[in-house]
Amino acid sequence: MLQTATPRGLHEFVVASVLARYARPGARAVDLGAGPGAMTERLHALGCDVIPVDCDPAAYKGDLPLVTLDFNQPAFASQLGIARFDLVVTVEVFEHVESPIGFLRNIGQLLAPGGVAVITTPNVDSLPARAKFLLAGKIRMMDDNSEPTHISPIFFDLFRRQFLPRAGLRLREHFVFPPNGYQHTRKPIAWAMRIATLAFSGVALLGDNHIFAVEAAS
Repeated sequence: MLQTATPRGLHEFVVASVLARYARPGARAVDLGAGPGAMTERLHALGCDVIPVDCDPAAYKGDLPLVTLDFNQPAFASQLGIARFDLVVTVEVFEHVESPIGFLRNIGQLLAPGGVAVITTPNVDSLPARAKFLLAGKIRMMDDNSEPTHISPIFFDLFRRQFLPRAGLRLREHFVFPPNGYQHTRKPIAWAMRIATLAFSGVALLGDNHIFAVEAAS
């Protein structure tokens, strides 16, 4: 299995808990932000007819032919095929794009009727993220010590109320990873934060990453 720079265990969770619901033999799939090709390899193993797409061909190590595209192009979907894909998968790419709503519009254009897109991104709604912003005024996994190309934090409330409707999409399912805690926080603090979530209300207090399954709005 090819290596990936995404959070440890995220690919496995996405495949087992999310893609297992939607991937099927012969499904037309596209992996946006394929990187080395680890998710492409997993989709292929699930029986999908998958196209890997990335802006950096030097990073790709897979066997299937790579399509090179810049996701900041306003109409990149037209270069892949409008309404062509049953499944669009994009793992830890959303936070790198200059226009999240534009990216979502392109995803919507790629989806065939009845198609589903699975999108992951850092969870800036989590309790550790809220605490960091309160105490330091910085966004967790988006600060000076994080990946420098993380430029677009995705807040769940805005994503659901504003981003998806403007892109002609709707939320089908929402997950967080890890589902019961955090792996980017030191263990004693992570346990304390996990217990503290019981005293708060709100969505996505747990988990380091959001996982969204979205579909065309009817």
